[in-house]
Amino acid sequence: MPYNVPDVPRPNKFQKWLLLASISIVRRFRNRTGSVLMLTSDLCVKYGSRLDVVEAQTMLFIAKHTSIPVPKIYFAFTDEECTYILMERIHGHSASRGWVRRSDASKQRVLEALKKMVLEMRGLISQSNAICSVSGGSLYDMRIPMNTRRFGPFDNVQEFHNHLRNGKQTSSNSCDEYLRLFELHSHDWSSPTFTHGDLSSLNILVRGDDVVGIIDWETAGWYPPYWEYTTACQVNPRNPFWRDEIEKFLEEMPEALEMDQLRQKYFGDWFG
Repeated sequence: MPYNVPDVPRPNKFQKWLLLASISIVRRFRNRTGSVLMLTSDLCVKYGSRLDVVEAQTMLFIAKHTSIPVPKIYFAFTDEECTYILMERIHGHSASRGWVRRSDASKQRVLEALKKMVLEMRGLISQSNAICSVSGGSLYDMRIPMNTRRFGPFDNVQEFHNHLRNGKQTSSNSCDEYLRLFELHSHDWSSPTFTHGDLSSLNILVRGDDVVGIIDWETAGWYPPYWEYTTACQVNPRNPFWRDEIEKFLEEMPEALEMDQLRQKYFGDWFG
């Protein structure tokens, strides 16, 4: 890896007890937003059995090596198969809220800011060909059907593509669409770039026309250069309008999108 990956701060016994006690009390009268519980005006905790401490490590990495706004991490730990990440509560709301009512000029300012952040992140080029998490380990993406919670790491893009096809190769019985998928998967894709993996409008926090936070880094890692674009194109069903904005902050890659749509057709997808 070309970058130093920060260690995740761990709580002492009292901090751990205090957080667990706080969650027990606060959740009685305050609902979680997804996996996140707002504890105070300045603190929130993300917790659940499908989380991994590497998400906290990813945010520490991004904070250290870019100017992209991410929540400050206070500590993270796993207890009885549940992972907890205590972090800063960023004051803002998701870009999805009121997006369709924004003026074109307002939308452009938000998308231009987001584009600059994406370009900065894509400047984090791995010296390895591995498809892996920020720490070199396994990855998570609920949109990829799998028998285990996490998958990988992979030595290179071809191993990753083989995993996406469940190891299936071509045969005399392969249909034209599958042959096309295999052909596209076999291209000489360039080195992995660091990828958020879920740039939904729900994961972009804004205040006015300013992007004040990028959240939900659980799907992040070193991926093929097209992965940010193709995953962003799988817009959340609650925010179909976001599909019209993708090419305004990410490079359009029609061949990669064709490839991923074929992959979804033949090997399933969470949204399918």
